[in-house]
Order: sequence, then structure tokens, then C-alpha cells
Amino acid sequence: MRLIKLVPDNTNIHFLRWRVPFYIISCLLIAASWGLVLTKGLNYGVDFAGGQEIQATFTKQEEAPIASLRELIGGLGYGEPVIQRFGEANEVSIRSKLPEEAEGNPGAAAQISKQITSAISTAYPDVRIDGVSTVSGKVSGEFREMAIWALGAAMLAISLYIWVRFEWQFGVGALFALFHDVSLTLGMFALFQMEFSLQIIAAILAIIGYSLNDTIVVYDRIREDLKKYRKMPLPELLDMSVNETLARTVMTSATLLVALIPLLIFGPESLFGLVAAITVGIFVGTYSSIYMAAPILIWLGVSGESFIPNESDIDRQERLARERAAKP
Repeated sequence: MRLIKLVPDNTNIHFLRWRVPFYIISCLLIAASWGLVLTKGLNYGVDFAGGQEIQATFTKQEEAPIASLRELIGGLGYGEPVIQRFGEANEVSIRSKLPEEAEGNPGAAAQISKQITSAISTAYPDVRIDGVSTVSGKVSGEFREMAIWALGAAMLAISLYIWVRFEWQFGVGALFALFHDVSLTLGMFALFQMEFSLQIIAAILAIIGYSLNDTIVVYDRIREDLKKYRKMPLPELLDMSVNETLARTVMTSATLLVALIPLLIFGPESLFGLVAAITVGIFVGTYSSIYMAAPILIWLGVSGESFIPNESDIDRQERLARERAAKP
């Protein structure tokens, strides 16, 4: 049985030939993503926007009546609710924002949730209320702030690690690649107004981890090739390094997509945002490792001369032993 090879051996694709157009496109996409975030905003879930979440199951129906349920709850005067399937087709999650007078007032919030659940139970006798949770605006604001700090701290720590592990130019390149990946993911959520919750923060952290792993593999090969071929022009060396790691990159991404795409198509709606974020993150993370993290090293002045390794004690002993053995 022959092994399937997604990438042929000894590929020689000139990725760096198109580095300037791709960088321009990427910068435009980053600007457009942040423009969408600042103008349209993110569709915050209850975790970040505050409000109530009610989980309900329609025991005698195969599918929850989402349209009529939205009309019923919207008529109570608490704004347009966000209703999504949660698990099975007959299970739903109902999210609604609290009015200003109920913010910080547990009694008023409990009264509102009781009114909503009573209206649902009256209209649908077969419904079972599985849970009610309330998040105040103050707590949701703290969640947003902590999430921003978590993402920023993760990206900064990763950049410092790569700076120490390689050179400062590599740290800058990795940070820009991560910023690119996070920006495009946020732009997708702002464009399609998918719910942005703590689940998505976890997905973005997973994207950062994946992108970092792919970038470090490419950077490690670049560093090895810089030590071997110090006189080679840097664009040619970067192309060679990326081609040498291409099979591993494509196989890793394809393996993840084999698991994610069926979940994206057939999985429950409650996981759609999480899976969509990770799926998009795999594409942009793979792209950024090749077209963001590698080309920036040219403009930051990396050269093979800066990678002359310091001779350690072990290397010195091995060199002296070879010299003694070579003497007649």
C-alpha cells in the first residue's frame, strides 16, 4: 500500500516571489477587520454583554419553534432575544439583555426571568426549563477586560519566548503573524455578527497556539539553514526552508480539518462559532507562517552572519579531538 503524499518530495515553490502583494493584501484585510470591529462591533453573548440565558427543552417536539418563540419573548418588551439551538434540535438557548433598572438588582432580574419562563411554559406546556443564569453588566465588563488582557499577555509572552529562543527579528515576525491571525478572526465575527462569547476567546487562544507551533517549525528550519548557507541570498533561503517544512505544515492542517469540517457542517449550533473560529484560524495561521512570519525577516535585516554559533565546551573538545586525530 502506497502512502498518500499531499505534498510531493523536493518541492520548490517560490513563495517569497509574491511577498509584497500578499503583504499588502494582508495589511488591507487587517485594516478592514478592525474597521468592522470598530463600526459594526462584535455581537457579544451574555458572558460579555450581560443579561439572562434560559435553556429549555421541548419534550414532545422534534424541533424547537424558534421563530414563534422569538416573537413571544420579543413581545414581552425586553428587546430582541437571541435564540439558538443548544445540543439537540428540540433544545434551545434563549439570551436576552436586562433593562437598565434591573442591572445590579437581583430581585428585578429574578422577576424578569420568572416572567419569561412563565410565558414560555404557558404557550408551550411540553417545555422543560433546564436552567436560568444571569450575568450583570459589571461582571460582563470584567469578563471583557480579562479576555483582552489574556489575549494580549499570551501574544506578548509568545513573542518574548521566540525573541529569547531565536533573535529579536523572529519575535517581531511571530507577533505580527499572531496579530494578523487574531485580527482576521475578529473581523469574521464582526462581519457575520456571530455570537462572541468566552467560547470564542478559548478558540482564539487555540488559534494562537496553532499558529505559534507552525511558525516555530518554520523558524527553526530557517535558523538551521542560516547556519548552513550563510552566503545564500535570504529570499532563496527562506523559500528553501518553507518548502522543507511544507509537507509537515500541510499534513498537520489537513488532519485538523478532517475533524473540524464535519463538525462545522453537522455539529450542534451551540458549537458553530467555536468550530468556525478554529477552522478559519487554521487557514490564516498556515498562511501567516508562510507569508507573514517568513518575509518580514528580510525587511528586518536577518542574515546568516548573525547566526554564527558560539563554540560550546563540547564543540571545542570535539574540534580539538578532530585536529589531534588529523595530525600525523
